[in-house]
Amino acid sequence: MTINANLLAVLACPSCKGKLVWNQQKTELVCRGERLAYPVSEGIPALLADAARELTAQELEKVDTL
Repeated sequence: MTINANLLAVLACPSCKGKLVWNQQKTELVCRGERLAYPVSEGIPALLADAARELTAQELEKVDTL
């Protein structure tokens, strides 16, 4: 599954309003600034603070930037 580039361009982290990066391996949208990952289920991002998980420094390094 992939995220449409136009959609990714308008999505923002609900916490800091920063850019999100698509992590295809884990099907998540990642906010590098807040070190949070938001799940995407059936193509629908769950951009809620309660749904996010905190990333470790090692996980954050593995996320490819677009």
